Amino acid sequence: MPNPRKLLSLLLYAIGAALLVAVGYWNINQETFSDRQPASTTDSPIDFYVVNTSTVQYMPDGSRHYTLKADKLEHFKATDITNVTLPNLMLYRGTEYPWHVRSEKGEIGPGGQEVELIDKVKVERTDAKGRPTILNTSRLTVFPDKQYAQTEQAVRIDAANGVTTAVGMKAYLDDSRMLLLSKVRGQHEVR
Repeated sequence: MPNPRKLLSLLLYAIGAALLVAVGYWNINQETFSDRQPASTTDSPIDFYVVNTSTVQYMPDGSRHYTLKADKLEHFKATDITNVTLPNLMLYRGTEYPWHVRSEKGEIGPGGQEVELIDKVKVERTDAKGRPTILNTSRLTVFPDKQYAQTEQAVRIDAANGVTTAVGMKAYLDDSRMLLLSKVRGQHEVR
């Protein structure tokens, strides 16, 4: 049988706690609640965000167009701009030799018409013969619908036959053609 003295002290503690809670409840000033406006859900400029995202887009024929992975996406409703943290894109465009595009940050414009890749931009591709091409720059603007990319920043292209550097570039992805705009320097091996 439990000790009656212990039960009595436990009961007194419970009653004391209940009294403290009741006093605290009645001591709340009701006017402070009625003066406050409810927090608006539209205060935040971000209308949605996604963490650790992975997206696959297919072409009309069922082949992969691209896969995109990112640590975080934040969409701003007012501007329809999406900020991307650590974007990692595999751009297949229906081929079996994709372009692998990475950067520290990215910004996707309204409707996805323009994508700005920012900081440590790296574009890699290995062709059918196993020859790698690696492009490095600090900023790259891509227009996905036009199959076009450009930068005004310094560019370094490492290819199987040498290294080319330049300031500024226009890339036409459909015909795999690049125009280097200024200060073009190359070091190439003759085979």
